[in-house]
Amino acid sequence: MGSYFSEEISAQAARIIGRAVEKGLTLGTAESCTGGLVCGSITDIAGSSDALVGGIVSYANEVKENVLGVPDAVLATVGAVSEETARAMAEGARRVLGADIAVSTTGVAGPGGGSDEKPVGTVWFSIAAPAGTQAFLKHFDGDRTAVRSQAVAFALGLLEEALR
Repeated sequence: MGSYFSEEISAQAARIIGRAVEKGLTLGTAESCTGGLVCGSITDIAGSSDALVGGIVSYANEVKENVLGVPDAVLATVGAVSEETARAMAEGARRVLGADIAVSTTGVAGPGGGSDEKPVGTVWFSIAAPAGTQAFLKHFDGDRTAVRSQAVAFALGLLEEALR
């Protein structure tokens, strides 16, 4: 049986696990629009438990708030698809999971749910590490599967960069 993920994603995830183990760092994820695919791509690699401590799929705002600690005021004012939410999700995952580095994804994968301000394909990411937290906004083209696949690749890229 092969991987659920593309060869590129699998190779990227394997590099991430290798670097994390080499550096003695642990990893975690907090995902909304990717629904656990970032964490899944990592756990698809044998030996991932040597670095990955866990992932939280926070699809509902209540989970973002009650598990990850995203402030209700943030969700009420700027919404789930925002820099502030992405940052709070990554920091919350780092704290709740006890991970050295955590990545988050929150966005509009489509086909519905988009708006003029946040069209389908809008995804916010954040990476929380000992050196601090950064957030990134990306706009992806394509259908739901394409948006989510591109989001997984970008999130893995953030983890890879954080481990350099």
